[in-house]
Amino acid sequence: MGPLGWLLDAQVSIAGSPVLVREIVGNVFGLASALLGLRRLVWAWPVGMIGNALLFTVFLGGAFATPQAHDLYGQAGRQVFFFGVSLYGWWRWSRNRRRGVDGAPAVEPRWATGRERLGLLLAAVAGTAAAYPVLAALGSWGPLPDAWILTGSLLATYGMARGYVDFWLIWIAVDAVGVPLLLRGGFYPSAAMYLVYGALCVWGLAAWWRTSRASRPAPIPPTYSEAVA
Repeated sequence: MGPLGWLLDAQVSIAGSPVLVREIVGNVFGLASALLGLRRLVWAWPVGMIGNALLFTVFLGGAFATPQAHDLYGQAGRQVFFFGVSLYGWWRWSRNRRRGVDGAPAVEPRWATGRERLGLLLAAVAGTAAAYPVLAALGSWGPLPDAWILTGSLLATYGMARGYVDFWLIWIAVDAVGVPLLLRGGFYPSAAMYLVYGALCVWGLAAWWRTSRASRPAPIPPTYSEAVA
């Protein structure tokens, strides 16, 4: 058995349940991507894409002989969409990096504007409403939370690509729904990683918030005539 065959078939036992090694490895790549994203490094995107490819094979259990009893089509589908949005993020951050100063981060964090937040909110509602009947028809386990996880994850990834501080808040909302869903489905490494992601998101939110405040232009002091006017 070669390395690829081993990765596809290898399992470990956690709490008496079989867990695929590729689920653990895929989540490790996801965590590494999040840490690189916190530091605003371009490598966050290709590293995350490797994790997406591995986790896609995990959540489609019927096609890839995953030991878990449930197929999460929303979780599998979001890996595909992640891959596409990550290409956009990789291109955008690489472009910013080429235009910037050597050694500088690839993006400057900022809060989304009111119009941008409204767009994210409308997209969250519309995306969840559109994904729910599709996932339910496919027989996805837990189609409503799965629909939100799919939609919220895509919006968070898009927000990261744009440099919105708000994307950390979206991830926290995704994690809050994802942990109980994955625990009930027996995806224990992914559920544990969601908990780690949640803590990382709080850290990332604080770090990006501080950076966004530090990068604001200093107010221009009034001239003497303006001060006495």
